[in-house]
Amino acid sequence: MRYKKIIALLLALCLCGAAMAESGEYAPDGFRFSGGSGKVEISCPALWRVGDADWARLVFSSANYPRLVSEGVEYTATHDGKTSIFELPVVLNADMEIVGTTTAMSAPHDITYTIRISVGEALPEAEEQSEQPEAADIERTPIEGLTWESRMPLIYAEGFSVDYYAGGYALIDIVDGDRALVVPEGAEVPSGLPGDVLVLQKPLQNVYLAATSAMALFDRLDALDMLGSCSLEAESWSVENARAAMEAGKLLFAGKYSEPDYELLLQTDCDLAIESTMIFHTPKVKEMLETLGIPVLVDRSSYENHPLARTEWIKLYAVLAGREAEAEAFFSERAALIDEYSGFTNTEQTVAFFYISSDGSVVVRNVTDYVPRMIEIAGGRYALTGIVDPDSSRSSVSTTMEQFYDAAVDADYLIYNASIANPLSTLDDLYALSPLFRDFKAVREGHVWCTGKDLYQETDDVGELIVDIHKMLTGEEDMRFLTRVE
Repeated sequence: MRYKKIIALLLALCLCGAAMAESGEYAPDGFRFSGGSGKVEISCPALWRVGDADWARLVFSSANYPRLVSEGVEYTATHDGKTSIFELPVVLNADMEIVGTTTAMSAPHDITYTIRISVGEALPEAEEQSEQPEAADIERTPIEGLTWESRMPLIYAEGFSVDYYAGGYALIDIVDGDRALVVPEGAEVPSGLPGDVLVLQKPLQNVYLAATSAMALFDRLDALDMLGSCSLEAESWSVENARAAMEAGKLLFAGKYSEPDYELLLQTDCDLAIESTMIFHTPKVKEMLETLGIPVLVDRSSYENHPLARTEWIKLYAVLAGREAEAEAFFSERAALIDEYSGFTNTEQTVAFFYISSDGSVVVRNVTDYVPRMIEIAGGRYALTGIVDPDSSRSSVSTTMEQFYDAAVDADYLIYNASIANPLSTLDDLYALSPLFRDFKAVREGHVWCTGKDLYQETDDVGELIVDIHKMLTGEEDMRFLTRVE
């Protein structure tokens, strides 16, 4: 009799659970997804019924997914600053294919995922991963004659991948950019490579570095000796070892990125030019370098949207230098610092980060850029979300002074980005840019700060700016990158 009562009680509980499922939200018994590069997680916290259909809430661990397509129907996300949330009809206990659009890179990318939401069934065992796991957002280039071994693990960076092949070969694949096969010293170049794959034969000894933000990363790798020339004069470097190398004649000035000294590059047997995205403003320079037989690799780290993702590009340069272990050790240390900074309590004070261009427009950072993320980590709120496009992939946006005034006049703090423009010495310099600044709350309360000219060169210590912003918000001094404007 006792067992019958227990069985009856269990049946009642099951019926009660079923009634709840019909009337409100409930959690699935299991959820699994596959696809993508592994950097973004998907969860399913809730299900519910609408008529005869089952609906689900899917949460992507990135704020850069504005759109999702399922069964040919498009769904728009809601965002909380850290995640993208979709609600859509689903099929339970069956594999479903969905396509998410990410705007984290320079152009939107569609990524296909397979999900399975289980209710009342044991979630099937996950299928074995294939020998070459697919990365839907970065297309892999098959290399005839080479055996794939592994893919470089990345934590924050989404702008590149590195695949390793037997024999010490490595394929660098930059999203929307270059692909380069790094060939070991003395090894043969595989036949049948696609024409757009650069061949970089080790050792690289005379690199022309025009992507100045990467100099600090080469310095951290102790790999300045592979650089033959660069695009800045000695006095313009904040990286002390770079300045010392130029003063000693070990590193030559070969002209700025838009006007390189082609003759010098040829005389020094330049084997690679590393450019920033600024090279796209002077495409003829890139064409000339390539015509002269100098391969060009464009650094797109500026499109990353996490403060430490730009630093993680050190792993790409470590492949060129053969210093992967050093890069991993350095980056692990910096990642641990970011975790520590993430514990800052949010002050809810608003911060506007900007500069005034030569044409009088105001240049602000997009909400998907790494600077607003740094402000959030430091304990503040980005003040300019209302005048930028959250679905745009651009790192910065130009706006009018009037629009900037409306968005930032009540901001608690102003940070002037002098890494691009001329620094502000006094508030009079700010008023000279526009008299409207006299009305700003941050100006009246003495909360105007300015970065140094060398901020863009400090890619290796970007976490220190987070600390400076936190100190600014909490009234501390002794900062590395920020100076009060009075």
